[in-house]
Amino acid sequence: MSKCNVIAIANQKGGVGKTTTAFSLGVALANNNKRVLVVDADPQANLTTYMGFYDEDNIPITLSTLIERYIDGEDIKPEESILHHKEHIDLIPSNLNLSMTENNLSNAMNREYAIKSCLEDLRSQYDYIIIDCMPTLNMITTNALATANQVIVPVQSQYLSAKGMGNLLTIIGKVKRQVNKDLKVGGILLTLVDKRTKLPSTIREELEANYGNIVKLYDTQIPFAIKTAESTSKGKSIFAYDKTSKVAEAYSSFAKEVLREDERERRKNALSKGYDR
Repeated sequence: MSKCNVIAIANQKGGVGKTTTAFSLGVALANNNKRVLVVDADPQANLTTYMGFYDEDNIPITLSTLIERYIDGEDIKPEESILHHKEHIDLIPSNLNLSMTENNLSNAMNREYAIKSCLEDLRSQYDYIIIDCMPTLNMITTNALATANQVIVPVQSQYLSAKGMGNLLTIIGKVKRQVNKDLKVGGILLTLVDKRTKLPSTIREELEANYGNIVKLYDTQIPFAIKTAESTSKGKSIFAYDKTSKVAEAYSSFAKEVLREDERERRKNALSKGYDR
């Protein structure tokens, strides 16, 4: 059985740092000697361009290509779509064709499991597969949640960003009941934190009060920094662009937190299986 951990980075609200988190967490895990694949599941292709593949419309094989093969009953061959990044992580890219593919999915058999089927043969090759979701709950996002073991929810430390958490958790719960019984919320990650104000502390307290009994809030907080935005135009992660920055330190700490949680979960599952015997 594959020990690959599939993580969906999801939030219904845009501009909360989903793509930065997907790429930065991926590189940070690779820096800890993990084999990492990131998947761009957004037709805007922000992750693809962030990683330096700027001519996304002319990439021959993307996620939409794989899903179309699934719909048509063809051999998927997901390895043909993989692009290799110099920071030792791999990418399945996206482009605008994914919007058309979503429409085609509506009449497909087992339509919720298209992405899961596309990635199945790759699970044995990676320790982590990280899916960058678009900020809407549509069939592609549902597919990502149907594929994932866990969801990480980046939340910008602003009132309006935190306000939608209840709706998102309801949607995740619905997907868990109807499509993917193994799905869990890994936790909430506060992003774009400006520590010059008291607002991040207030938002964290509000999230803990409302959801802390059902969802973990990661200890790590990702600070706001101009250099993060600068790195997105260079095809580099924050580690390659400015490895001494507070953001690089934060994502490195966050990756270690994810690794510790995963190890704790594995030990718990191993003990549970031992008792079952």
